[in-house]
This record gives sequence, structure tokens and C-alpha cells, in this order.
Amino acid sequence: MRLAGAIGAGIAGWVLTGWPVAVLLVAAGAWWLPSLLGPDRGHAERVARIEAVASWTEQIRDLMAGASGLQHAIAATAPIAPAPIRDEVAQLAEQLRTARAPEAALAEFARDVDIPTADLVAAALSSAASRHAADLGTLLSSLAEATREQAAMLVRVSASRARVRTAMRIIVAVTLSIAIVLLAFNPAYLAPYDSLVGQLVLTLIGGLWAIALVWLSRLARTDLGPRVLHPQAHAETAS
Repeated sequence: MRLAGAIGAGIAGWVLTGWPVAVLLVAAGAWWLPSLLGPDRGHAERVARIEAVASWTEQIRDLMAGASGLQHAIAATAPIAPAPIRDEVAQLAEQLRTARAPEAALAEFARDVDIPTADLVAAALSSAASRHAADLGTLLSSLAEATREQAAMLVRVSASRARVRTAMRIIVAVTLSIAIVLLAFNPAYLAPYDSLVGQLVLTLIGGLWAIALVWLSRLARTDLGPRVLHPQAHAETAS
């Protein structure tokens, strides 16, 4: 649907203007603008996964405090784990049931969850599986608390950046509205863009808009911190 929308927007741009550059700009805008200026669903999903890791960590802590072993505790949380990571927990429980090494299974779980605090939880549980971990309950409690604080921090950051996204929506809406009004009621004003030089100037304008939108996207991106079990994943994300 997204591709069809971009193609349709490009065709509409050609019909309205007859400019080759307008086809590319309108199609690119239809492809990227909804994700850049619309609701930040990726941020909401990230916060939900972080909070889910905190809740699951507390479930594991409580079960292990009741004299349950690590494998039994993980298997018991599989059907009741928070929804954002329930599939990953179920897969972890299945791997432990088939006698896979706990360290490898927990490392794969942390990679699938893709949250830095999940790396810390997996590392703590790996230590408990391979050797006796003193004060594991206290450690898991601290990790759960730190995870919830990280989720709260992300919510505060998102609220502070909402004004930037709102301002960008207004700027884009006003610019597009002016362009549409000029095309409809005063096409002679845009006649200079019919020439080759005009198309080059339009390309330059479109490039500046693209740079501004990429900058906005980078400002909205949140770095959750370095990965412990998968440092290369953090390096790729940061780049």
C-alpha cells in the first residue's frame, strides 16, 4: 500500500505539473512523510518492550525466590509473559526444554528482544545458570527498576520532541498548501520551473527539504545505550 501510494502520488505530480523532478519529489514525499510526521509507532513499541522486559524480570525473580529453578521459572512465565515479548519468552522456554545450553539460548533471546537491558537480564540469568549467583533476586530487582526508569525517560524525551514534530507538520502543510493553491489558481507564477534551469532549482529545493527531513528523523531517534551481548548491533544502529 505504501508503494502504491508513492507511485500514485508520483503520477499525480506528473499530471498536475508535467515536471520530471516533481514526480520524484512527490513520490519520495508520499513514501517518507507519513512515517516522519505521523505518530511515532516505533517509539511506542520500543517503550512497550522495555516495560515488558521489566515485568518479565520481576516474574522470574519472584518465581526463583520461591525455590523454582531457572528453567522451570522461564517455562512458567512463557504463557503469562507480557505480550510484547511473549513470543521471545516462549521460544526461550522451548529451547531450554530441548536441552540447549542456557547461555546460548539466553543470548539469542536478548538478540531477539533487541533491548540493551534485556542483555543485562540475560547475562544475570546466564550467571545463575552456570554457577551460583549471589543475591540474584536483588540484582534482578535492580535491573527491573533501571528498565522502568529507562522507559520513563523515553516517555519524557518523546514529550519534549513532540513540539518539533508538530512544528514540522505545520511547515510541511503550509508549504504544500501554497504549492497546490498556486498550481490551481496561478500557474503562471510557477512557469519558470518549466525550463531546464527551473528543474535544476527545483531539484536543489527538494534536496534541501530531504536534508531537513533526514535531520528531523535523526533528532527523533533515541539511542538506548550500548549492547552488552551484541555490541555490533549497537554499532550498526549508531552508524
